[in-house]
Order: sequence, then structure tokens, then C-alpha cells
Amino acid sequence: MPGSFERMIKLVNEVFDTKHDPDQISMTEAERTHLQQIHPVTMSEYADDDGPIVWILMMPTLNELMVRFLNKEISERQLLAETPVGVKYDTIYLCSASVLPEYRRKGLAKKITMDAIKKIMDDNPIRALFLWPFSKEGEELSRSVAEELNLPLYLRPGH
Repeated sequence: MPGSFERMIKLVNEVFDTKHDPDQISMTEAERTHLQQIHPVTMSEYADDDGPIVWILMMPTLNELMVRFLNKEISERQLLAETPVGVKYDTIYLCSASVLPEYRRKGLAKKITMDAIKKIMDDNPIRALFLWPFSKEGEELSRSVAEELNLPLYLRPGH
């Protein structure tokens, strides 16, 4: 049986299929570096001895970029490329949450997401969250997080 890392990669590829969608962040080395420069918790995980169980990807950014993304004026990849480093961010893009099937519905994704958002909020005046939903579960997680933080959640149509 493949380990958690291999299973997680397979899950991400099945759900997001970034190899066939040039508009999505594809997690190249340059994109990972830029995400880390934006904020250290943009990529968060929960792992056990066998490897990752939960991967969370989020990105603090600016309201004007959020609006352009929600209006389909820029792609997800452009959102990342145009998000500057070293500024105060006011929105967070909830990009993805991937959880191995046997660990779903246990609150792990929400805990990791909440912890990361709170760290981002320590230094940034976050006023909204936004999402490009790929699954019902991802949308439910995002709504739950937004409700707990008392922040509006905006959705990009289509997917």
C-alpha cells in the first residue's frame, strides 16, 4: 500500500487536476517560494509517522486582487503572481484543503485552517475570506471557518 505522501499527491491530482488547468497554482518551486514569502503558514499540514494526512493551502492577499479574482478578471495563478510580499493583507484566499479519506470529518482540516488564519491575522487586518469551490466539503469547511471567525466569505462562481 502506498504511503500517505503518495496517497496525498494522488488525491490532490484527482481533485484539482492542476496539470491540465494552466489557471491554477501548480505548486512549482517558484510558486512555493512566493507563497512562503507572502506568509510562512500559507502551506500547512498535519502529519503522522507515515506522512501527511491533511494539507491546507491559503494565501493572504489584497481586497482589490480578491475582487478581480472573484470577477474572473485574473486567474488563480495570476492572483498569486500579483500578490505582493511585505505588505499588510486584508483578505485570505482559501485555496485548498486535502484530507486522506479515513481522516475526514474529524475536525483536522478546520483546526489547521483556523490556526493558520489566526497566525496571519496576528499581523494583518483580515476583513474577508474567499474561495473557488471545487467540492461541497471544501465549501462547507470554508463556511464553517468564516462563521467562526465572523468574517464574510465570497465565492468565485464556476467549478
